[in-house]
Amino acid sequence: MTSGLWELVLKGIWTTIQLLFFSSLVAGAVSFVVGVARTHRLWIVRFLAGFYTEVFRGTSALIMIFWVYFVLPLAFGWQLVPMWAGTLALGLTYGAYGSEIVRGALNSVDPAQKEGGIALSFTPWQRMRLILLPQAVPEMIPPFSNLLIELLKGTALVSVIGMGDLTFSANLVRLALQQSAEIYTYILLIYFVIAFLLTRVMRSLEKKLKAGVGKAPQHGVGAHELKRAETTGVGGAVS
Repeated sequence: MTSGLWELVLKGIWTTIQLLFFSSLVAGAVSFVVGVARTHRLWIVRFLAGFYTEVFRGTSALIMIFWVYFVLPLAFGWQLVPMWAGTLALGLTYGAYGSEIVRGALNSVDPAQKEGGIALSFTPWQRMRLILLPQAVPEMIPPFSNLLIELLKGTALVSVIGMGDLTFSANLVRLALQQSAEIYTYILLIYFVIAFLLTRVMRSLEKKLKAGVGKAPQHGVGAHELKRAETTGVGGAVS
């Protein structure tokens, strides 16, 4: 490929990364707000959160992109640029899936922990902030990692509204060179590299968070030290 075509691909990669970043922020915020609402004591809050989740999980992300980009301007009289239309559509859609991750992780916390917070006269917000979230968040990381990879692959959908992401740029290069096999192979590898890097970052984050709540080895502690500690007891004396 010529330098001009490579520049087009690089611009597409940068656009995809930006879209992934912004839409993941929206999806993360929606996930926590709706997921926490799914565990609220008021039934109306749980109902509205559940309704949102079912609606967005039951609709196509592609159709949602079309709806935000083409229908919203008819209803409100303003047009979102492709970047923000894609960010909003993908964030709301994948946030619905993420809300179930949050709800499940919060419900998996030992009920005794919640009862302890009540016994200490903690407010619901204090129980959520000091007891539930520190234990639930590390359990959310593996499923959130999978969701982030799905979101990365979902960014390719914005090419249908003319956004110059990686997929859109690759199609332009393919048309210019008439080399479908080579171009699409390159694009597959690029998506794989981005997904692999995201996975490594999320695994590192998971280890740090679990170490913070005593669920993973601390830095510098090897497996043989852990095994010896389990067999000899905390103080090193034979049990």
